[in-house]
Amino acid sequence: MPVGARKPRADAVRNRERVLAAAKAVFSAGGPDASLETVARTAGVGIGTLYRHFPTRQELFEAVYRREVQQLSDLAQDLLKEASATDALRHWLRANVEFVATKKGMVAALALVVDGQSELTRSSFERLTAAVGALLDRAVAAGEIRRDVGPEDVVRTLVGMCYLQDRPGWQESVQRMVDIFVDGLTVRRP
Repeated sequence: MPVGARKPRADAVRNRERVLAAAKAVFSAGGPDASLETVARTAGVGIGTLYRHFPTRQELFEAVYRREVQQLSDLAQDLLKEASATDALRHWLRANVEFVATKKGMVAALALVVDGQSELTRSSFERLTAAVGALLDRAVAAGEIRRDVGPEDVVRTLVGMCYLQDRPGWQESVQRMVDIFVDGLTVRRP
C-alpha cells in the first residue's frame, strides 16, 4: 500500500469480494457478454459500486481470473494436510475444472489480456504448476503416484481435457476423465 494511502473500509472490501463472486457465477453461466448490471444485482450492490472497484469489464475479468488462481493455490496448500496424497491431488484437479468453466465463460474477453506471452498467463501458469507440483511431490514421496510425470504434464493434460470439450455438460465428462487420469498415475502394487 502506498505511503499515505488509507486502508480500504471493511464494507468496501466486502463489496469487492461480493462483486468478484457474483462475476464468477454470472460469467460462468452467461459468458463474456453477460451484463455487468446482472453482476451488480447478483452481488447485491449498485452498478456504481461495481464500476468504482472495476472501471472496465476487462479489469473485472482479470480480477476474477487472478482471484481464481489465488484460490486454487490456497486450496493446494490446504490439501497438503489431507490424509491421502492421491485424493488431495484428485480434489485439486477437480477444482480446476470449475476454474476452467469460469475462464471459458470469459474466454473472449480474456483473450484481449491473456495470451501465451502475457504476464497474467505466465504468472498463473507458474502458480498453478507450483501448486500441483507440491501435491504431486507429496503423492510421489508417499509412493502413491508414478515418478515419471511432472507438474507441467499434469497442468497441460488438464487444460487439454477441458478445452477439447465444448458441449453442455462438459464438466461432468471432464470430471470422469480426471478420475481416469489420476487412476492412471496411481502406482499399482502387486
